[in-house]
Amino acid sequence: MCVNPALIVSVFIVASCGLAYELIMAALASYLLGDSILQFSSIIGLYLFAMGIGAHLTRYIKDEDALMRFIEIEILVGIIGGISALALFVLFGFSAAPFRIILYGLVLIVGTVVGMEIPLVMRVLNQHKADFKEIVSRVLTFDYLGALAVSLLFPLVLAPKLGMARSALLFGILNVAVALITARIFKADLPKYNRLRWRGGLVMLALLAGFWYADNITYKAEQNYFGDPIVYSSSSPYQRLVVTQWHKDTRLFINGNLQFSSADEARYHEALVLPIMEQLPVVKDVLILGGGDGLAAREVLKYPQVEHITLVDLDPEMTKLFRTSQALSSLNQQSLNNSKVQIHNTDAAKWLETSRQQFDVIIIDLPDPSNFSLGKLYSVPMYRMVKRHLKTGGKIVVQSTSPYFAPQAFWCIVTTLETAGLKTLPYHVYVPSFGEWGYVMASTTDDFKIPTSYQVPTRFLDKTTTAQMFVFPKDMPRLNVEANHLNTQKLVEYFESDWRAVMR
Repeated sequence: MCVNPALIVSVFIVASCGLAYELIMAALASYLLGDSILQFSSIIGLYLFAMGIGAHLTRYIKDEDALMRFIEIEILVGIIGGISALALFVLFGFSAAPFRIILYGLVLIVGTVVGMEIPLVMRVLNQHKADFKEIVSRVLTFDYLGALAVSLLFPLVLAPKLGMARSALLFGILNVAVALITARIFKADLPKYNRLRWRGGLVMLALLAGFWYADNITYKAEQNYFGDPIVYSSSSPYQRLVVTQWHKDTRLFINGNLQFSSADEARYHEALVLPIMEQLPVVKDVLILGGGDGLAAREVLKYPQVEHITLVDLDPEMTKLFRTSQALSSLNQQSLNNSKVQIHNTDAAKWLETSRQQFDVIIIDLPDPSNFSLGKLYSVPMYRMVKRHLKTGGKIVVQSTSPYFAPQAFWCIVTTLETAGLKTLPYHVYVPSFGEWGYVMASTTDDFKIPTSYQVPTRFLDKTTTAQMFVFPKDMPRLNVEANHLNTQKLVEYFESDWRAVMR
C-alpha cells in the first residue's frame, strides 16, 4: 500500500515548523543576550536533546492512540511554538532576570513535543499497512526537505519581512492547520473528532489574532525595554534596528545594543575621524568600512579637498534609513546623499578581496567583535588586505572597543594590527554613553603626529583634549595578549571574557 500523501505533506510542514522554532529562539537569544555562538550552540544542543526525549516518550503511547495524539501534539506545538517569540519579547521587555530560565524552558518544551511528531507519523503510516521501507524513505526525505526549505526562507524572507514574533506565529498556524486537515482526513478513525476540531479552531483563532497584533505587542515590549519613545524599528536579514528619541536625544540600537546617542556622538566620531585626517597634508580618497549611519562620512566631508569617499556597509536597510529619514539624515548632514560618497552594501572583507582601489585614509568603524562573523573583520588576514589598499604614506584608524572595560580585546586589536605588519598608535576618549572608548591608528610607517589644531570646525576636540587622548593612565596599561587569527578567533574570546567580568 502507498504512503498516504496527506501525511507525507504534513511531515514536510512539521519539519519546517520544528526547525523554524529552533532558529527563531536561537536568533532571539543572540539578539537579546548577545554572544551569538554560545546562544546558538546551547539552544540547538538543548533542542536536539529535547527532541530525543520526545521521541523516547512516544513509546508510552498506544498504537491505537497514535493518530489522536499526533493531532493533539500538533495543536500543542502550534500554540506553544507560535507564541514563543512574542512571549520572549514581552518578558525581556519587562524583566531580563528570568529571561534565560524561561527561554531554555521553552526550548525544552517545544523540542520535546516536536520530537514526538515524526515517530507518531511513522506509526500512523505503519497502521495503514504502508510498506515500511517506503515509510522510512518518504518520511525522512520530506523531513530533511522541510528543514532545508525553512533554513533558506527564514534568513532570506521570513525574519526580514515578518520579524521573529510573526514568523513564529505563522509556523504555529501551519502546525494547527496540519492538525485540522489530518483530523478531517481521518475523521472516521477519530471518535473525538468534534472536540479536536473545536480545540484546534480556537487555537487557530488565537494564533491569527496574535499574528495580526504581533507588531503592536512587540512595539510595546521594546518601548518598555528601551525606555525612550521608539520612532523607528526594523528587522533586516542581518540585524534588528531600533531608533529612539527623547527630546533632542536620538539613539540607535542594533540588536538591543546602543550604537550612538546624538547627545555625545560628536565625541566618538570626531575622535575616530579627525586625528587620522590630520596625518596627511592632503587627503583625496577615503574608504570607510562600516559607518552605515553616515556620521563618520559627515566628519570626513568637513575636509573640502576630499574628492571621493567609498563607504562599505553590509546592511542596505541601515544606509537607506540614514539616507531617507529626515531626522537621521539631518544628524549626518545628508552625508550619504553627497555626490562624493559611493555606498557599497556588501561584506567588508569580500569587497576588499575584489577591489583594486587604494586610499589615502581608511576608517574602520565596524561593530564590536561580539561574534565570529565580526571577529574575522578584526583578524590578521583582514588587516593585511586593508594594508594592500593603502596608498604610499596612507593611514588607517580602527574603532577598537573600550580599553577600560574590555582591555584584552582592545590590546588584542593593537597586537593584531602589528602582527599584520603595521605600526600602531593607540588612543582613547571618554564618551558619556559608552564610557572610555578606544581607537588605533595604523600605518606602514611610524610617522604619526598628534594634532595640535584642526583644519575644520570641531565640537569637542582641541589641542588639550587631543593630547589627553594619547595618554593611557595606570589603570589602562598595555596587556600581553595574542593576535586575532581566523583559526583561533582569540579576540571574540577576549571580548566576551572582558564584558562578562564587567557584568558581574
